[in-house]
Amino acid sequence: MWTTLGEISNYGECNNVSVDSITDDDWVLELEDLEKDTAKIIQTLSRSKRSIKGVRHRFNKGDILYSKLRTYLNKVLVAPQSGYCTTEIMPFNSYCNVSSYYLNHVLRSAYFLDYTQQCGYGVKMPRLSTTDACNGMIPLPPLAEQKRIVKEIEHWFSLIDVIESGKEDLQATIKQAKSKILDLAIHGKLVPQDPNDEPASELLKRINSKAEITCDNGHYTQLPIGWEVVPMQMLCSLTDGKKLDGKEMPNLDVKYLRGERDFKTLTNGRYVAANNLLILVDGENSGEVFRTPIEGYQGSTFKQLHIAENIHTDYLLHVINLHRKSLRENKIGSAIPHLNKKQFKAIEVPVPPYNEQVKIVAAINSAQDRLDTIMENL
Repeated sequence: MWTTLGEISNYGECNNVSVDSITDDDWVLELEDLEKDTAKIIQTLSRSKRSIKGVRHRFNKGDILYSKLRTYLNKVLVAPQSGYCTTEIMPFNSYCNVSSYYLNHVLRSAYFLDYTQQCGYGVKMPRLSTTDACNGMIPLPPLAEQKRIVKEIEHWFSLIDVIESGKEDLQATIKQAKSKILDLAIHGKLVPQDPNDEPASELLKRINSKAEITCDNGHYTQLPIGWEVVPMQMLCSLTDGKKLDGKEMPNLDVKYLRGERDFKTLTNGRYVAANNLLILVDGENSGEVFRTPIEGYQGSTFKQLHIAENIHTDYLLHVINLHRKSLRENKIGSAIPHLNKKQFKAIEVPVPPYNEQVKIVAAINSAQDRLDTIMENL
């Protein structure tokens, strides 16, 4: 039969208590302690670990805890133990022939959430009023069927949890696999060697004729013959674009380049041409590289990244990507952390012959495309 929440529960009849009467060991539940999508309890803190004032609702083990805030109406659960909660959570009991667990699932269902979204009051933090909650229609089967429904839901939810856990494990494995592919690539273990390739020492001499290049790198015996190891600063440089005034052009900042918003137009700044590389040097993700889709002004958090002509651009970008984690963990500065340029320039880059760089890039891209396809279909 159809009924209402008010007819089958004591919704709205709260036991309010002053925080002064809550002991240090009592559990105090706040909205942020509940995960939004699942309403799982993220943390359980006692009164002694909370800085709270005013009043709280008292609840008992087995009570339904229901968030009144319309933004968090899917934060509904059956209390696993007694405690106290914020007044933004409504604790209540269902009556004798209504399973609290069944009612919990109804309140979290798309059907009931659709109803609650049509109600509510307030502008900043819209809430579900007690009257609207109590008027919410509830489909009520016999008690035995309620229990069978709960058992079936929990069976499927447990399977979904296993799948989600496996998905997270697989995503982590894919990330590790990508990193391992890059590591194998820059140590000459991803593609077969061709003894007829021009050794890397020759292309490095073309990059810097004054550099002293020792063939075959005796200090790096783990690398194939014909490879060299040189510091990053020999292969690329970080610069600022030429200043321009009086010309309207897009500001190529990080949010635009990530596709998070449209560009803003500036009338002056440091010019960067289309199809150039910008490396993020300020902020949490220092070391991230972008290719400019259009010409414009270089964003204030960037430097232009210029890669030597005799190095395959994508090969060096893969090397940089492999060191991203280390660059993030070793940023300098406190107020605005930024790229440790000294560390960046000192990165030791294994350089294979140019033809092998081309093969390595193709192999990396092929492997990562397959992994991306798997990730997209999880």
